[in-house]
Amino acid sequence: MTKEYHIPVLFTEVMEALHIKPSGIYVDCTFGGGGHANGILEKLDNTGRLVAFDQDADAKQNIPADERVLFVPHNFRHIQRFLKLHKIAGVDGVLADLGVSSYQFDEGARGFSTRFSGPLDMRMNRSQPKTAADVLQGYTEPQLHKMFEQYGEVSNAKTLAKHIVQNRAFKPMQTIDALKAVLHPVVKGNPHKYLAQVFQALRIEVNDEMGALKEMLQQLPAVLNKGGRAAIITFHSGEDRIVKNFFKHGEESDEPENPFGTKLKEQPLQVITKKPIVPSVEEAKQNPRSRSAKLRVAERV
Repeated sequence: MTKEYHIPVLFTEVMEALHIKPSGIYVDCTFGGGGHANGILEKLDNTGRLVAFDQDADAKQNIPADERVLFVPHNFRHIQRFLKLHKIAGVDGVLADLGVSSYQFDEGARGFSTRFSGPLDMRMNRSQPKTAADVLQGYTEPQLHKMFEQYGEVSNAKTLAKHIVQNRAFKPMQTIDALKAVLHPVVKGNPHKYLAQVFQALRIEVNDEMGALKEMLQQLPAVLNKGGRAAIITFHSGEDRIVKNFFKHGEESDEPENPFGTKLKEQPLQVITKKPIVPSVEEAKQNPRSRSAKLRVAERV
């Protein structure tokens, strides 16, 4: 297993949160380098099982030679379908560590990081057609504005969208360097932070990360056994809001309070973390990429 692939975030906290039963069945929605998965496997006995999802073909090289592991090379948005396909009626825990692995960030050819001069790709599943370059060249100005505002929280999203549309005909943005050159006149504040926000917005859009998260959450009540737990790590305020609301209300949007003080409907999930669990000062120092991580946990009732 490749140790450098990804440093598992909030590792101890996740292992505790999942309440791992030695003979249980667990799902790791984002296998990556197998950091969290390895921790789960260490707590399972010979009858326990781990189902590992990852749409990135590169993750396959990290699967341990372990008969207890079932690897599913697909997006976790199809969790229920593939569990049914493998005749798994219910699981005792689901983990999702959202965002991008350190390995993906550090591979220049994947186009995830501003530090390299590779192509503007950003596809986690490279068999899908749409790249970040396609989004920049093909989206309308309002579409780009909405994307940068919602997914990147870019302060001048409207100006940025207009600037891209005005320049893309004669300055095609197929590479990271080409995009940085086009953006230079409109960068606000810290250039590194600004570019990171722009790249984040593009990555979330290319991979439909918000859509995949919503679909997976909706399937949790059906796939979790009674007492089974879901542990979700987010790195974006929009994702955290979706998880928080789903765990609390059973839907992704804020549900208004009932003025009569009665529950509108029974929720299948009980919130375990009233506030999200965040990395310790030590972890944030050792792994700067963990700084924005938030872990929320819920249990099937």
